[in-house]
Amino acid sequence: MPENTSRATNGLASRRGLLFGTAAVSAGAFLTACTSNDSKNDSPAADSRPAADDKPGKHVTIGFAGPQADHGWLNAINDNAKSRAKKYSDVSLEITEGSNDTAQQIGQIETLINKKVDVLVILPADGKALTQVGLKAMRAGIPVVNLDRIFNSAQAYRCWIGGDNYGMGLNAGRYIGEKLKGKSNARVIELAGLDNLELTKQRTQGFDDALKSYPNIKKVARQAAEFTVESGQAKMAQLLQAQPKFDALWNHDDDQGVGALRAIQQAGRDDFLMVGGAGALSAFQAIKQDNGVLKATVLYPPTMAASAIDLARALGQSKGIGGLAEFEIPASITLYSAVVDKDNVDQYMSTGFR
Repeated sequence: MPENTSRATNGLASRRGLLFGTAAVSAGAFLTACTSNDSKNDSPAADSRPAADDKPGKHVTIGFAGPQADHGWLNAINDNAKSRAKKYSDVSLEITEGSNDTAQQIGQIETLINKKVDVLVILPADGKALTQVGLKAMRAGIPVVNLDRIFNSAQAYRCWIGGDNYGMGLNAGRYIGEKLKGKSNARVIELAGLDNLELTKQRTQGFDDALKSYPNIKKVARQAAEFTVESGQAKMAQLLQAQPKFDALWNHDDDQGVGALRAIQQAGRDDFLMVGGAGALSAFQAIKQDNGVLKATVLYPPTMAASAIDLARALGQSKGIGGLAEFEIPASITLYSAVVDKDNVDQYMSTGFR
């Protein structure tokens, strides 16, 4: 997450297996059938895909509870949920203010339970701490769509949908590996996120695993930042000073990448390629301009919130997913960490978060 300390910290390693081999931006297409004629939302951070199966059905009230939108990615999560719900005439969205205080978020969810919403979409500030309130909702007969940060118990949700941190690292490593496979003794460095977060460890593990397939490439340095512009600039400056020559950089997060790019520009370096992470609008724009070191970014798409609304609506209307034989929606959906470069950046531009 553009991922700050309030991003997923637990359990996502078990979600590495992809249930669907498709880019995350297409996740809503799983929910069948018709397309909407509604106009697109003007915000590039908000989902602009056509609503799936928009033929009106049973009215569904969806309660949405997430953490405080203190990061571009989290703000985009809220925007995607709101804009998606507006595309359905049979959906009402009850959205909380959001909080990183677990007790406060639990209280917000309990308020939604007491309002007897039909379905809940919950992105917990802390999956472990909010497991009990997820269980409470399920026991009250309100199905829960658990978004990204996973609860400790599968009984606390009906469906989980989220990103693939291991897959981010894997695809970043593969992209860099293919770009450098003809170069002998290639050197790469890594600008990670917060090392106390499980998601950071998963991204690094995926990256390292991918590089094992390229014996000509050696990772010579790794520095952990804090998912902020300031930390990205400071830690990148240290890496540049310590590593006068390398061929590629993987930066875990596009927000801290803004700072990293400042440090790179200040150092006058342009002798390597850079791959980012998450899918910020600024990264997409830089990739499209193609006049700097940033050549690609690996997605952790906030459009998952729009797909969570699709799933909640399907649950409320007792629908399944088009294209699958089952009558029910799956228990788990892991989104694909697509690589965005100059060849496909236009396709993803509307999903970039600020």
